[in-house]
Amino acid sequence: MERAEKETLVAELKERMERAPALYLTDFHGLNVQAMTKLRRSLRASGAEYVVVKNRLAQKAFESLPGMPDVSGKLEGPTGVVFGYEDVVATAKALSDFAKEHEQRPAVKVGVMDRKIIDATQVARLASLPPREQLLAELAGAMQAPIAQLAWALEAKVQEMAGLLEALKNEREQAG
Repeated sequence: MERAEKETLVAELKERMERAPALYLTDFHGLNVQAMTKLRRSLRASGAEYVVVKNRLAQKAFESLPGMPDVSGKLEGPTGVVFGYEDVVATAKALSDFAKEHEQRPAVKVGVMDRKIIDATQVARLASLPPREQLLAELAGAMQAPIAQLAWALEAKVQEMAGLLEALKNEREQAG
């Protein structure tokens, strides 16, 4: 590979890293072409991209971005990078689900989210989160609950007042 090609690849990796709020470095050793194609499809469906990289070029791309953590210790052996462009949880879930079906391959080496390193355990916890829609629904329910309780309490007071007025009316009718 010529120097110009390497520089182009590093620039492309750098551009992808800048666009992706999360990336996961994986060891894809043991996956055949058919499995890799299936993995790429499942990741694409979750708004992500899987790219096999040369470790040295990936290291140069990481080093060229300010604020990127040092992952040089994880850039050993066959390395694939998952660029999560849309939903970081859906990407982690797609990667985790695929690994469960394929004897824990690809194995997550490390993740980088918002320019901070997350280990494989944290990636697994991220993958176990409910889908974004469910989290938003739970948040909306949690925000709505106090308002609903207030409305219920006010309604109860109105009912209580109506009962008291009715009792007062009945008392005055009987007295007079």
